[in-house]
Amino acid sequence: MTDAAFVVAIKPSARRTNGAVGTLVNKRGARHVFSSRDDAEMWASGLTSRGGVAVWIRSADPRDESDTDAYLVGRRAREPPLAGAYDKRRRRLRNGDSREQSHFETSRE
Repeated sequence: MTDAAFVVAIKPSARRTNGAVGTLVNKRGARHVFSSRDDAEMWASGLTSRGGVAVWIRSADPRDESDTDAYLVGRRAREPPLAGAYDKRRRRLRNGDSREQSHFETSRE
């Protein structure tokens, strides 16, 4: 590698959240070399577009002793506030909690 190389390591967070990144790691490994950070940023943008979930380049900590300049990272999107409400209610119904409605009323025409 030359001194001008910009080395990016792919973190597990990016692999878990973006399918295009996971496929890339399986085919070409978790370390990639670019000529500049700008090239790495463009690459991350393309992966975001292909995988449908944002991933981005984060600079390596200055105390990091590896030859990695940056990491490709991702984060799972937060669930909407009520996303678990239906599942919680379904669990209560399955366990026979008598305080919950046990059936739905249907209108007859």
